[in-house]
Amino acid sequence: MNHARVPVVVSDILFETIRFAYEVAKLTKGVFDPTVGFTLESYGFNRHYLTRNKIESNLDLTTPVSYKDIVLNNEYKTVLLKKPLIIDLGAVAKGFAIDLAAKALSQFEGYLVDAGEDIYAGGLNEDDELWNIGIRNPLNTDHIIHTLKVSNMAVCTSGNYERVSPKDENKQHLINPYTGKTAKDSISSTVLAPFAMMADAFSTVAFILGKEDGIKLLEDHGINGIIITPSLSSYTTKEMEDYHYDENK
Repeated sequence: MNHARVPVVVSDILFETIRFAYEVAKLTKGVFDPTVGFTLESYGFNRHYLTRNKIESNLDLTTPVSYKDIVLNNEYKTVLLKKPLIIDLGAVAKGFAIDLAAKALSQFEGYLVDAGEDIYAGGLNEDDELWNIGIRNPLNTDHIIHTLKVSNMAVCTSGNYERVSPKDENKQHLINPYTGKTAKDSISSTVLAPFAMMADAFSTVAFILGKEDGIKLLEDHGINGIIITPSLSSYTTKEMEDYHYDENK
């Protein structure tokens, strides 16, 4: 999004997605920041997800930007950008779509919305048991490293094995907004939350912060999760045992 200094009316869905991303940015003091879009574009993450055509913003950013450069008007559903910038909603949009699908399916006793690394498990499975959710081994994605048993819960995973820069194989899409560089302390972060959009966003935050600060942030906000390091060591919040957390190495 690159319209600057002019309030732009957006759809309810887009406004809600931006508003949520903005609130998470405030809560995390900018560790999560939806204005990293220009950095992602410079890394080569700027292709249309269907056509694979490049999308060039042609912005010439000479000053730093952050979520503080976004002004939202809840009454009129407008978005104003104080500076030219690109809003990237990749860390919340898929979660929001899952939440919409889960709402549409909520009349059923049991259902599963699976969007790759992001899942919402509603009710019980076909055997009237908790849903069994596997977490991929980030170094061998054909294998499961952990299993969880959940109900009425979103499980979202962020990993640096998912998207590698076409310009530099050492750069991935999970960017620390303060440094503009790929976070390296984690290779996978999985978060459980009542809503997929929340789990989606906080799995990104936990990944960027790493095993110590990431786990602390999750616990401070009553959210559970697992962070896996490059050595395949796993760090969990204290209440992960409530989800029958098992290690499958």
